[in-house]
Amino acid sequence: MRLAALYDIHGNVPALEAVLNEVRRLGVDRIIMGGDVLPGPLPCESMAILASLDLPVEYIIGNGDRELLSSMRGQKNTALPKVAQEAIDWVPREFTAEHEKALSNWPTLLLHEIRGLGTALFCHATPGSDTENLTRLTPEDQLVPIFQDCGAQIVVCGHTHMQFDRQIGKVRVVNAGSVGMPFGEPGASWLLLDPHGIHLQQTPYDVTQAAERIRRIDYPQADDFAQNYILHPPKEEAMLEVLSGNK
Repeated sequence: MRLAALYDIHGNVPALEAVLNEVRRLGVDRIIMGGDVLPGPLPCESMAILASLDLPVEYIIGNGDRELLSSMRGQKNTALPKVAQEAIDWVPREFTAEHEKALSNWPTLLLHEIRGLGTALFCHATPGSDTENLTRLTPEDQLVPIFQDCGAQIVVCGHTHMQFDRQIGKVRVVNAGSVGMPFGEPGASWLLLDPHGIHLQQTPYDVTQAAERIRRIDYPQADDFAQNYILHPPKEEAMLEVLSGNK
């Protein structure tokens, strides 16, 4: 089985379409959507594309999806930054009851047995949290207790939008990166798992055309999203500083 793990789409349809074209070219058998399909500039289109795929697709819920679902149900998170709340508040006006029903059925974890690799656990951030910030620089002694009893040889995560592949005690932890909002170079990051190994993937797409498309939408942060997450994403070094609490 060849399995693709796609995380943190955030409504970036041009990036999603580019990755799905690559997934088909590589003969992938199944797709895991690892959370935070939303929020973002093209939420309904993202959901429609995924629902129409001719490949098996499984979902887990991310913190962005969860916050959106709560907002749709009238449960606001007052701790969210204003910019995040603005994006979440915009999406429910675009969504239907069917979208809400779909989100409510997404689990927090998925397990898959992959021939040649063993048991893989898919979570959004860590097995016990969808908001914990884990990067390639997080000290191992902080992470061993989080992963030691996870019941899998491999844990696939996302959330921090930066790829890595590292050993935490007896568990191999791999971050798939972000399809729609990667930190680092422009493009779309995702993960391929097959009996031959685990492969960090980078798929290029026409970011100039994508930015123009996003700017034509009435999304409240359209220009910022186009400029600072599609054309010129934050540098990995800067985001490592931020997520490590050094800035």
